[in-house]
Amino acid sequence: MKAKKKEQPKEKEKLHPRNQHKERYDFVALIKSCSELGEFVKPNIHGDDSIDFANPDAVKWLNKAILKHYYGINYWDIPENYLCPPIPGRADYIHHISDLLRTSNYGKIPTGQKVKCVDIGVGANCVYPIIGIKEYDWSFIGSDVDPISIESAQKIIDSNENLQSKIELRLQPAKNDVFRNILNEDELIDVTICNPPFHSSLEEATKGTNRKIKNLSDKKPTKTVLNFGGQNAELFCEGGEERFIGTMIRQSRQFRNSCFWFSSLVSKQSSLKSIQEALKKAEVEETITIPMGQGNKTSRIVAWTFLTKEQQKIWKNTKWNAKF
Repeated sequence: MKAKKKEQPKEKEKLHPRNQHKERYDFVALIKSCSELGEFVKPNIHGDDSIDFANPDAVKWLNKAILKHYYGINYWDIPENYLCPPIPGRADYIHHISDLLRTSNYGKIPTGQKVKCVDIGVGANCVYPIIGIKEYDWSFIGSDVDPISIESAQKIIDSNENLQSKIELRLQPAKNDVFRNILNEDELIDVTICNPPFHSSLEEATKGTNRKIKNLSDKKPTKTVLNFGGQNAELFCEGGEERFIGTMIRQSRQFRNSCFWFSSLVSKQSSLKSIQEALKKAEVEETITIPMGQGNKTSRIVAWTFLTKEQQKIWKNTKWNAKF
């Protein structure tokens, strides 16, 4: 007797309601936008069109197709062995941040280039700004410690008219700094975002990637492929995400009056305790933890502000809702 085909869910229920990628990938439409993807699309064990998500080349071409089809990006590429991020998860962060701004703005999402977002660690892929510009028309500052990442991101910007004049890239010259050297105290930033390196060592990053590949393909990795690419600064740092976010919190005090919301992804539940302690020590005015879910993985965003309610009111009335 022929085995009954397992019905796959039509929607990824854990993703944000406005996420364009809640439904299963429409490979027919994606291949129409990017024909090269077709080489990697084959029926999976359930008989549905899919790709081998353990294959970095397949994931890269999927990203190219998604960015062209949904975000109007005609050119997108990254150097070999650089981080190739999952687009649905990146989109989720942007949408949750837009909700955070909405709660601070009389229930209305502030849109347009008057909203300035800083992406700490923009990477060679420039994906967060791409999504934020398409979905909400925000403007971005993207920082990175790696000159090659900055060069790659700039090429993406220069090659796509819809990104030009909306993203400014800034090289971070000091690897132990986050906001210093990047933010100017006289410029107003509405929100900062960050996907920090959450591993504490190369060994830990390698083990994590090997587990991921095994889960995706049910095969033992034949070689080390770090998280489908990824340079050291993208994947790990001394002390992992706890230390990185702790540094971010301490340095954010310097810009307490020039940024409305600071935020960061937090991958590990175990990191939250030290992060909350750092926020308390920094004497933030308000903090919020936003749960996120993608597939079997659960993560969260931690956001904080130093602005009092009165300062917040002035900010939204003069910057987001000013009538000229």
